[in-house]
Amino acid sequence: MNREILRLALPNILSNISVPLISSFDTALMGSLGGTHIAAVGLGSMAFNFVYWNFGFLRMGTTGLTAQAFGGESEAGQAQTLIRGALLALGIGVLLVILQQPLVRFTEWLLNIRTDQLALVEEYFYIRILAAPAALLQMVLLGWFFGRQNAVWPLLLTLVVNLANLGLSYYLVARAGWGISGVAWGTVAAQYFGLLLGIGFLVYGKLRVPRWPLSRRTWNPRAAAPGQVSLGAFFRINRDIFIRTVCLTLSFAFFYNRANALDAATATVAANVILLQLVNWLSYGVDGFAFAAESLVGKYAGAGDPARLHRAIRRIMAWGMGLAVIYALVYGLGGRALLALFAPEASAPETLAVALQYLPMLICFCILATPCYLLDGVFVGLTAARAMRQTMLVAVAGYLGAYYLVGQHFANWGLWGSLLFFMVLRAVLQWAWWRLGWVSEFRRIEAG
Repeated sequence: MNREILRLALPNILSNISVPLISSFDTALMGSLGGTHIAAVGLGSMAFNFVYWNFGFLRMGTTGLTAQAFGGESEAGQAQTLIRGALLALGIGVLLVILQQPLVRFTEWLLNIRTDQLALVEEYFYIRILAAPAALLQMVLLGWFFGRQNAVWPLLLTLVVNLANLGLSYYLVARAGWGISGVAWGTVAAQYFGLLLGIGFLVYGKLRVPRWPLSRRTWNPRAAAPGQVSLGAFFRINRDIFIRTVCLTLSFAFFYNRANALDAATATVAANVILLQLVNWLSYGVDGFAFAAESLVGKYAGAGDPARLHRAIRRIMAWGMGLAVIYALVYGLGGRALLALFAPEASAPETLAVALQYLPMLICFCILATPCYLLDGVFVGLTAARAMRQTMLVAVAGYLGAYYLVGQHFANWGLWGSLLFFMVLRAVLQWAWWRLGWVSEFRRIEAG
């Protein structure tokens, strides 16, 4: 079981870490231009991600449904999930490009972006939104590969895309002098290149992989074969994951909104951006084991094997928490040297000083927030979307209550404390939902 977990988790960790690397690299590129540019690229990324991350259900729903079809040896179910997911992703991506004007206005209001930041944030957003169709289609492809227990192709795809992004962004910013628009255009070009590469993997699989599910006989949209789900169930699962993801994104948007509303210097806003970059490093790293949970839990749920299902969950939790401890040690021991990569003392000394002040909260975040990331993977593998939605809604209510009752009286410390409470509450609710038997998917598998 450990070998199977690591076979899936290690490539996922490598590919996941390369994702926040782009954001961190972009922040570092802006660091030479001062704290205002650091804050602008961070807020621009958040404004875009508010739109983009909310459609993470395209990957998660695809992974869970494909893994269960794979465990049940249903080629038709696997093909059905990919085709439905791709059509849905393409439609949403085109719609996002069409609605870019109201979307940017809404996210500016939501994040309470300051007047001096508006021009840079809008310049970044309007360019990067053009990559939405390619990015969303890649989500479906990644989820489908994960569901088929293949972590190597997603690794190759993600690494190639992000290396292209790094190279293009560096050239356009450092050499061509395009500033924040160079960062955005580098991302757009890399995303479309990644889409072409992902389609190439599908073609390669059909030519070389035995029992490849994408053939004419598996394109029947009716849920008649084992491993297939009705169209209504497909949309319900994705709807509930979407609601859960919107709540999560709104929670981080609320953090940015309240941080910008504080009567604080730009250095505090920039320091929060840097610390949240390191939170992203943690979440994407730990998500390597969460993705392994999605694949393995889905496979064993589809195969109706509760013994291996529970064993996989226990081992994945142990591995994930071990990685969280490593992150905490790196952040704690790295300290000034690590933060100075984003805010050089020569060009942004105030930002560096504030980031060091709040570093202890980041270290606590590593240990206390990791369980909810791992449990998300378990629930996705079970396609327990309703349970994910319900626990998230309760956790968000607790987060807002904690901030307005206590956190707002302690400025930025209270804001970080409320966010940390939110992550802990998520994990407690997920664990309780599971242990009390409210996840119907667990009951069904246990009953055979």
